[in-house]
Amino acid sequence: MSPQSPAPTLYLVRHGQTALNVGGQLRGHLDPPLDDKGIQQAEALGQGFAALRQRPRRVVAGPLLRTQQTAAAIAHALGLDVVTDERLIDRDYGPWTGQPGDEVRARFGQALVDLPDAEAVSTMVARTRAVLDEQLSYLDEPVVLVAHDAVNSHLLAALDPSLGSAADVHQDTACWNRLEWIDQAWWIAVLNGSPYRLGGAS
Repeated sequence: MSPQSPAPTLYLVRHGQTALNVGGQLRGHLDPPLDDKGIQQAEALGQGFAALRQRPRRVVAGPLLRTQQTAAAIAHALGLDVVTDERLIDRDYGPWTGQPGDEVRARFGQALVDLPDAEAVSTMVARTRAVLDEQLSYLDEPVVLVAHDAVNSHLLAALDPSLGSAADVHQDTACWNRLEWIDQAWWIAVLNGSPYRLGGAS
């Protein structure tokens, strides 16, 4: 890469809002659709990506409806198809799925690392990091990955320990994070960007 060339870029996106986000429940493998605000957020993401000087040429999403709907809005604006990767699914919270998030966090800590009978955080990070690293084969042009709050926050914290724990890495619904591959490592160039401010981020 020459000094004038842009760094290979990947956008890690959280899906748009659902009713369960508003209610504060742990979503996990539950499969609610985007609500009206979530649909608007997804459309804003699509418009923002389409306005970038260096437009993405690949959109990858987890299998659940909320990520698929968000990715579909982005892909439509870019004239692309969505690639589904099962490894980008949300964390499986086991018996805690659907429970009030604040109550569960009060018992087990804000990052829910030691949540009994749930998918291990290390397992979730390993499977999603594998997807992230596999995109290096496509980074001649930007790639978009659409995933979940838990996926993104734990993955970003693993990439940059200076951010603190996953509990310190806030991810709004429909936010985007710009990652750049520099010196054989992922660097976080933008964290928790607003879907309504994406077009000026290229």
